[in-house]
Amino acid sequence: MERETKAPVYLTTREVADLLRVKERKVYELAAAGEIPHRRVTGKLLFPKDEIDAWISGEPVGTRQAERPAVVVGSHDPLLDWALRESRSGLAALLDGSGDGLERFLRGEAALAAMHVPEDEGWNIETVAAARPTNVVLIAFARRRQGLIHSSAATGPLSGFADLAGRRVVLRQPGSGTRSLHDRLCEEAGVAGSIVAHETVARTETDAAATVYAGDADAALGLEAVARQFRLDFLPLVEERFDLLVDRHAYFTPPVQQLMAFCRTPAFAAKADAMGGYDVSEVGTVRWLSA
Repeated sequence: MERETKAPVYLTTREVADLLRVKERKVYELAAAGEIPHRRVTGKLLFPKDEIDAWISGEPVGTRQAERPAVVVGSHDPLLDWALRESRSGLAALLDGSGDGLERFLRGEAALAAMHVPEDEGWNIETVAAARPTNVVLIAFARRRQGLIHSSAATGPLSGFADLAGRRVVLRQPGSGTRSLHDRLCEEAGVAGSIVAHETVARTETDAAATVYAGDADAALGLEAVARQFRLDFLPLVEERFDLLVDRHAYFTPPVQQLMAFCRTPAFAAKADAMGGYDVSEVGTVRWLSA
């Protein structure tokens, strides 16, 4: 069995000369003039291969980003959760809300960030643009019906968000898209001070619905798909956009390509239809592109 040979991290003077098709003396002259990326270690010249590649292609030294880990951060979504498993993409998930995901993505800790942030004129685009990221694209994943998850046997019929006054409500964590939407709806309905918040926040859609199902809360703001899963009543309030913020380079890596290819299959569309509350007709389309 042949041993796999890894590409060298550093090149020698001779290797750089061969790459540039010049004599070694020319390489020494370029290094002495500071015109080529190099390191001097114990008196010997070494040339970082990634910087040499960037220098040859005309990129400023240091502009190449480090490889992002194959991780999805941001908001929890049951359909995305299912797709990550079924696609066998190898992408790991660390889902703790849209705000947390955007921060982690901007620090280079993930290849994708899932988000559904309510804005005055829509969803997600203003929030992402305000962060001024580079080399990223915002891709549509799904439209989702968001509303009140409750049990009419315990609460009676609910006709709107104002009916939550005086009721026990399980909230999502601060910074999550659902919590942001909840706060907006509270203010619009004038019930911000009259809702009885459950002592523990729910960090996922399923955690919120499970709390209502157990009878520990009267209602939660959440997805129709999750209400159906727990056989709870659902009052639709808004249709939101759930998008994926993707690093441009990471988009073309095998894990991300495998996930996106799976999301265009009939099996994915059928699952979305069976779960309910999803419109995946625009999956994969570009919503916003950075400079």
